[in-house]
Amino acid sequence: MRFTALVLSATLLAPLTAMAGEDSVPPVTDPLVKKECGECHMAFQPAFLPAASWRKMMATLGDHFGEDASLDAVTRDKIESYLVANAGRGRVDRANPPLRITELNWFRHEHREGEVRRMRAKRNVKTLADCAACHRDADRGYFEDD
Repeated sequence: MRFTALVLSATLLAPLTAMAGEDSVPPVTDPLVKKECGECHMAFQPAFLPAASWRKMMATLGDHFGEDASLDAVTRDKIESYLVANAGRGRVDRANPPLRITELNWFRHEHREGEVRRMRAKRNVKTLADCAACHRDADRGYFEDD
């Protein structure tokens, strides 16, 4: 009985231990999301925002951060389904969910002002949405500091 409990505990905790210390999220695997979102910017991993954020973003593509990113209904629905199905699980105000990853507390904690200033100067980072400027494998879901 004790051995079974020990094996079960080790099995359940192994993935958490493996993830500890890693700065990674599941990468975007949907070709349509990669194509449509990746034409203008990195196709951000759905886990970065909760479902309410993705729903609101997909409903307002006519003004997508100052750009018209409108899509036909079928394409929009397919992309939204993928994003929502793979969304992060954070709690947000459903009436006013964040649309920018940079607005989230964990992001601000990881990208403190002084560090961001240094990276902007050192790597010529123009915007915090340019993840690949500092994280070489950002598109694959790895956000280790280079």
